[in-house]
This record gives sequence, structure tokens and C-alpha cells, in this order.
Amino acid sequence: MEKFKPHLLMILTQFCYTFLYFITQASFNHGMNPHVYVTYRHIVGGLVMLPFAYFLERKKRPKLTMALLLEFFVLSLMGVSLTLNMYFVSLNFTSPTFVASMVNTVAALTFVLAVILRLEVVNVRDPRGIAKIIGTLVSLAGVMTMTLYKGAALKNLWHPLIYIHQGNNVVKENWVKGSILTVASCITWSIWYIMQAYTLKRYPAQLSLTTWMSFVGAAQSAFYTVIVQHKRAAWTISFNIDFWSTIYGGIVISGLVVFISLWCTEQKGPVFVTMFNPLSTILVAILAYFVFGEKLHMGSIIGAVIVIVGLYLLLWGKDPKSERKDEEKCCTTK
Repeated sequence: MEKFKPHLLMILTQFCYTFLYFITQASFNHGMNPHVYVTYRHIVGGLVMLPFAYFLERKKRPKLTMALLLEFFVLSLMGVSLTLNMYFVSLNFTSPTFVASMVNTVAALTFVLAVILRLEVVNVRDPRGIAKIIGTLVSLAGVMTMTLYKGAALKNLWHPLIYIHQGNNVVKENWVKGSILTVASCITWSIWYIMQAYTLKRYPAQLSLTTWMSFVGAAQSAFYTVIVQHKRAAWTISFNIDFWSTIYGGIVISGLVVFISLWCTEQKGPVFVTMFNPLSTILVAILAYFVFGEKLHMGSIIGAVIVIVGLYLLLWGKDPKSERKDEEKCCTTK
């Protein structure tokens, strides 16, 4: 059972992400500002994780240095403020199904960046090395399909079981703009996963690192939000879907899920963490179509299938026996 603990934990995170897509979209449709949401969510996440980090990691937590603080700042920028602000704004322009499908590219993008940074070795004479290259190209082809081809919408079989109210403040669909923001967030997200592996070698305290990223990311997001959002009313949250989406995002996603991801990254490496993303794609598509009555477009379906095929071809190309050894070697190389 202990052997499959990381696998079960990552499956749990994908269920958490699945619910996040819909509760945040409902909140944005209700009128909540995505930038305000990101700020409040990580304040909640930091406050929840702080006591656990303080008491459980007092003896384990390394001494802080200016270099570590700088790493925390960049990690928070890549994994919280910059990435999530683009991510949730793109959700406003597209749909949960599309965004969940695009997240599947994070594994392929992480692989590409690792090759560019010489953290990943590709042997073109080995079948697994060829599979890495072909899998990456196939995944990127799927991304282009979802971005450039929307296609016809499938007819809903019945009325939605749960109706998400489309308020007056809903932003009209702008597929190209939303696609660009989603791709950009996936790129920064990939950089974040690679940086985690480095930082965890020097700061192996997942609870404390989660807390630092939440507070620093919240401060960064607040600074940006104050610049782009001048209405004080946008910062007011009533006891409705806005409140519950913030609490859920802060406690479950920014707290529990980030901690699990950091632990699994330390145990299995960043590629292992990203390989479970297709599960949330399947869950989101099922809920969106059968429960919430969302329209499914052929472009998203075809592109998602291509991305998933490419992703698992890439993962097969990574030798399970040497993957962990290579990652440890890369992460300790300065």
C-alpha cells in the first residue's frame, strides 16, 4: 500500500481540481473578480497551513537565506500570482473542459524545458528516447488543435441536472484570447514544477514551503490587483458562492493539494506529478456534459484525445528505473 501512496494521493488531487473548475466558474459568473479570488484564496491557504508548518516542521525547517527567499519569490510568481491569474482569466473566456484539457500539456512542456536546460537526456538511438520526442510533438499538435479549431458542438442528451447561473457580469467567449492565456499559464506552471525539484533539495519542508508560497503569492497578486482593479466593491465578498469558492480554493487547493504535490515531487519527481492531469480532464468532461449541461465542441474532444495519447507516449519513453536517479542527479547539479 505504501508503494502506491503517491499514486493515490495524486488521484485525490485530480478529484479536488475537478470540483475547482466548476465552483470557480460559478463564482466568476456570479461576478467575482478572478484576481481578487487568487489573492483571497492564497491568504486563506497561508493562514490554514501556517500552524501546521510552524509546529510540525520546527526541527526540520532549514535556516532561511536571501537566496532561499528569492527562490520563494520566483516560485510564488510562477506557481501562484502570474500563473493562476492568467489561468482563471482564461477560464472566464473559454470553458472548464477546455482549460482542463490544456493542463495536460504541462507534462510535455516540462519535458521540453528540461531538455532545453539539459536536465533531461534524450537518446535518439533508443526506442524510449524516440517515444519522448514523438510524444512531445503529438501533445503539442493536440494543443494546436484545441486552440485553433473549435468545431461543432455536441447536442446535449438531457437538461442539466445542476444549473450554473450565468450572471450579467459574464465575459463573452473569446476563444483565441482565452487559449493564449491558458497556454501561457501552462508554460509558467511547467517552470514552477521544475523549480520545485531544485528548491526542495535545499528546503525539504513541504508545509513551510507551501505556506511561504501562499503568503508571497497573495502579496504579489494583491499588488497587481490593486493596479488593475480600482473598485472597492470588487474586494467585498458576501456569504455566497464567492465565499465558498474562496474557502475551498484556499484550504483544499492552495493548502492540501499544493502540499501533496510538493511531497510527490520530492518522492517521484515533477513529471510523475503532471502525468495524472488527464484524469481531471475526463472527470471535468463527464460532469460538464452530463451534469452541468455544458456544450462539448469537437475541437476540444479531438485535441484532448491527441494530447493524452502524446502524454502517455512521452511517459512511456521515460525509463522508470532511471527516471528518479536522473532527476536526483539533475536537481543536485548547480
